[in-house]
Amino acid sequence: MTDTTDDIAEEISFQGFDDYCKLLKNLLNDVLQREVGADFVEKLERNRTLAQSACNLRMAGIEDTAELLEKQLASEISKMTLEEALTLARAFSHYLNLMGIAETHHRVRKTRDLTHLSKSCDEVFNQLLQGGTSADELYDSVCKQEVEIVLTAHPTQINRRTLQYKHVRIAHLLDYNDRPDLTQEDKEMLIEDLVREITSIWQTDELRRHKPTPADEARAGLHIVEQSLWKAVPHYLRRVSTALKKHTGKPLPLTCTPIKFGSWMGGDRDGNPNVTAKVTRDVSLLSRWMAIDLYIREVDNLRFELSMTRCSDKLSREAHDILEQETSPEDRHEGWNQPLSRNQTKLQRQQTPSLPMQLPATADLPSCTECGNNGGSQYPKLQLPGTDYKPLNCQHVQDSSKSESSFQDSSHGSCKSITNGGVATSDSHQSAPSPRGPFTSSQLLAQRKLSTEPKIVRSGFQKLLEPSLPQRPGIAPYRIVLGHVKDKLVKARRRLELLLEDLPCDYEPWDYYETTDQLLEPLLLCYESLQSCGAAVLADGRLADLIRRVATFGMGLMKLDLRQESGRHSEALDAITKYLDMGMYSEWDEEKKLEFLTRELKSKRPLVPPTIQVTPDVKEVLETFRVAAELGNDSLGAYVISMASNASDVLAVELLQKDARLAVSGELGRPCPGGTLRVVPLFETVKDLRGAGLVIRKLLSIDWYSEHIIKNHSGHQEVMVGYSDSGKDAGRFTAAWELYKAQEDVVAACKDHKIKVTLFHGRGGSIGRGGGPTYLAIQSQPPGSVMGTLRSTEQGEMVQAKFGMPHTAVRQLEIYTTAVLLATLKPPERPREEKWRNLMDEISKISCQSYRSTVYENPEFLAYFHEATPQAELGFLNIGSRPTRRKSSTGIGHLRAIPWVFAWTQTRFVLPAWLGIGAGLKGVCEQGHTQDLKAMYKEWPFFQSTIDLIEMVLGKADVPIAKHYDEVLVTDKNRRELGAELRRELLTTEKFVLVVSGHEKLSENNRSLRRLIESRLPYLNPMNLLQVEILKRLRSDDDNHKLRDALLITINGIAAGMRNTG
Repeated sequence: MTDTTDDIAEEISFQGFDDYCKLLKNLLNDVLQREVGADFVEKLERNRTLAQSACNLRMAGIEDTAELLEKQLASEISKMTLEEALTLARAFSHYLNLMGIAETHHRVRKTRDLTHLSKSCDEVFNQLLQGGTSADELYDSVCKQEVEIVLTAHPTQINRRTLQYKHVRIAHLLDYNDRPDLTQEDKEMLIEDLVREITSIWQTDELRRHKPTPADEARAGLHIVEQSLWKAVPHYLRRVSTALKKHTGKPLPLTCTPIKFGSWMGGDRDGNPNVTAKVTRDVSLLSRWMAIDLYIREVDNLRFELSMTRCSDKLSREAHDILEQETSPEDRHEGWNQPLSRNQTKLQRQQTPSLPMQLPATADLPSCTECGNNGGSQYPKLQLPGTDYKPLNCQHVQDSSKSESSFQDSSHGSCKSITNGGVATSDSHQSAPSPRGPFTSSQLLAQRKLSTEPKIVRSGFQKLLEPSLPQRPGIAPYRIVLGHVKDKLVKARRRLELLLEDLPCDYEPWDYYETTDQLLEPLLLCYESLQSCGAAVLADGRLADLIRRVATFGMGLMKLDLRQESGRHSEALDAITKYLDMGMYSEWDEEKKLEFLTRELKSKRPLVPPTIQVTPDVKEVLETFRVAAELGNDSLGAYVISMASNASDVLAVELLQKDARLAVSGELGRPCPGGTLRVVPLFETVKDLRGAGLVIRKLLSIDWYSEHIIKNHSGHQEVMVGYSDSGKDAGRFTAAWELYKAQEDVVAACKDHKIKVTLFHGRGGSIGRGGGPTYLAIQSQPPGSVMGTLRSTEQGEMVQAKFGMPHTAVRQLEIYTTAVLLATLKPPERPREEKWRNLMDEISKISCQSYRSTVYENPEFLAYFHEATPQAELGFLNIGSRPTRRKSSTGIGHLRAIPWVFAWTQTRFVLPAWLGIGAGLKGVCEQGHTQDLKAMYKEWPFFQSTIDLIEMVLGKADVPIAKHYDEVLVTDKNRRELGAELRRELLTTEKFVLVVSGHEKLSENNRSLRRLIESRLPYLNPMNLLQVEILKRLRSDDDNHKLRDALLITINGIAAGMRNTG
């Protein structure tokens, strides 16, 4: 969770927020009374009161008295036993998490109540039309918009997934509490449910005891899709379509989706040796499995709903064709008379039971309720295929699928009712839900009983339930077609399970769905039939929602990007060229590399000999390309090259990709599935950002490459820019300005070569890593850089904060759409005059020098960083599968950006977000340019957003707390003086940011955020003081596991209070 996602901060009022906080606080107090006793609860309240009083005095300007109270609080905390410290940390951490839930819920509730929602499709479409955009231009721009949100597994989500689910359940209960029709009994039951959830949270271990695997991280991303995005996407698309129809007279085309989703979870191997080629393959198959499982549920719901007999002639013919292809009931069930082996019986138990046990989940609810929470959300719902699944072979699965499909309700008709032929339409014969769905104990017993009955008895019983064809009174053609759809989906799911288990599978391609178009075809046929028969209201319900989901999520939910560092590709080519007696590739100059790469790319023969012996690292790189060739671009998205700096970095990947595809194609005896992956250079250091435009120009000037882009990627080049490493390299301000200029250069290079460009923004969650409100970030991009296309990462805790609940997800998706639309049709202003760019260069130069002189050139800084922050202890959190450092060096350079930002956020100093900026602004102001900076703030969106984000993060910094860390933990006098100097620099930054913005105090233009921060301080400040005390004890007793647990809980709590990690 993070404040930087607060695109709707201006919409929150505090009338209800305080009530929600008070309710949850009182309920937690009641739980603590039972769990830890009244005496300790009184001690907790005393600590909170001391912290609250100190905060009030500081806000009133009575600093001395406030400092005395803070010293008293620190003294009391230092006298606590370890058990008391642990309990205090847990209690205040849960307080802060509950406040976060209340805050998010209150925002959602307020936006729901607003008649006119800012930044909504309705408001922005109207604004554009009023500003001179034609209705046709607006319609075309929305329909052609291509935005992809890429979910990553960056280790910033600090809460265990178990606790995340419990927090979601509390949010659902708060949502239910808002209903006006609750009786007194309902309210009492709701309070009891809240108490149960809070008790469960208190009795749950907050800490991950083991590091997650890349597969675990991928499952977490898939659960976000299931619990939220699956419901949110149709709701969002309906909102876009409704607004379009209102303002242009035309709805959004049914298969048009302005936003899609990608993933790095299981594909990002940059510096993470745990992500292997096998992991990537398994995660990709798992994602496809989940997509199909979700589609099966939706088809079940539709089969229950579409029971009518009137249909179009085309659908009627399709239903008749399906019926004719099916064998007679006797043929279909004759296999039941044969004895089954124990393994076959086990497999049959895993199949969907032939006899229906219950209606599909939510079949009784209208589709409009799917984005709400009244359907009784149960998380986690999805049970992914496990390793205990050992089917015999694919043929048996096919037989089982046939027996399953034999009970599907099937019927046939045209736009007039048909009364003979087909399959019975009794509602009691609906196919049961997937065995992965919830069953009652009686249903499980019935299923088990069915699987052990004599097969001849079941066959006879089956005939009783399913009358022969001439006796069937009527048919439902939609159920026939959708039953056939489900049959193929079930086979597709079984096929993926076999592939995941590395078992042989002999399914024929026509037995299952492989592509999105194959699945869309029968669904669109049903849609067109309903429309033609006067049932448009049915067509535009669940069926339209399913079609839109298929168009958005495809057959794989989220295409998986691969990412690897450029040096690893050079190592692979070194091994190849050395084996071929061509020398060492990495020792060649750029021109020789390009000549070699281009020549080999034009060649039709493979480069890598099958007999080559390579190191494990090189073998892993080559295996990754092989898996990419096997999966193709139907399952995979882009291949991202981190630390890219030359055109040869891109061509090296193209060559390795081409070679792997040749090898796989030769083994298969047919072309590889899908096309080649997009190769995307990622420019992330300041040096590489400055050269990005030149690299792209060089690439596009190579004949082979430009022809390849036009032929295989529709004349479209994608370029990624990184915000995290550039910020750690040169400071936030310099990084922001270099990113702005790099985007301008890349856009100009592509324009000169008549190539379309999509910029891929590698943003982190915190401001120090390029984070910020989505709308503000997109609206401040260089003019021409957002031309209807955008890719952007959402990382770690941001994924849950933005997309963890359906209503917040709908809002975020809408904001992406409207922000990209405005940036396309009404791009932000360029700098009014060249002088402004010169001033930015000067601020950037001074800022970068100040930043680097402290972080990289001051010999005391590294030791100070380790002493004054909990950086060294962050590794015990187990929040990510990758190491905290790219290499084993202890310096700042090889430390990843996330722990760098995370550590400073914990101490409330948030140094990476502001260091150097004060010096830069001060230097330019002292040169007499204060009025110029004020004009830039008012008239240039990019500069204004940069200053606003700095002001936002300064509002969360706390000098007295940071000072306390130094006084207690920093042992050397020179390093303590360095800390004092940095605190003075913080105050200087605050002073000049206010001068430029014209505000009297920080966050003056976002009072809601300031009020929210202040409301957390009575719990947050004691957590910081407690963390200092625990760090002090732990550093003299570093094997004390209870102390370590207490420290990790304070880290969790402070992250919840700051609503940021790294």
